[in-house]
Amino acid sequence: MNETTNTLQGAAALLTDDQRARLLKNGRENTERIDEDGNTRDFWPVVKLFCPWGAATWLLTELDPEDEDIAFGLCDLGFGCPELGSVRLSELAAVRGPGGLTIERDRHFTATKSLSAYADEARRHGRICV
Repeated sequence: MNETTNTLQGAAALLTDDQRARLLKNGRENTERIDEDGNTRDFWPVVKLFCPWGAATWLLTELDPEDEDIAFGLCDLGFGCPELGSVRLSELAAVRGPGGLTIERDRHFTATKSLSAYADEARRHGRICV
C-alpha cells in the first residue's frame, strides 16, 4: 500500500456508511437546488469531526456528488474565526498529531439545530459550541 491509498482509506474511516449516504443525499439535493433556483437547504449537521490534540472542529452537512472527497460544513481551525466552507476528507485523514493521533469522528454527536444556527452561534463565540 502506498501513502495515497492509506490516506483514502483514512478518509473513508472518518464517516460511517450511513453518514456518507446522508451527506451525499444532502449534496445531491443542494446541487439540484443550485441548478434550479440557487436556493440551498439549510441542513442539520450529519457528523462532527474534531482534532483531539487541538481546538479544530468540523460540522459537516454535505458531500460533493461529483467529488465525494469534498465535504461542506462549518469549519473551525481553532483560531477564533469559524466559517462555512469545504474541506477535503483525505486531507483531514492525512493529518497526524502527537503520538500519531488523527482527526476523529465524535461518535456521540447529535445535531440539535441547522448548520446556519451553529454558524451564527460560532461567530458570536469565536468557536463551534456543541
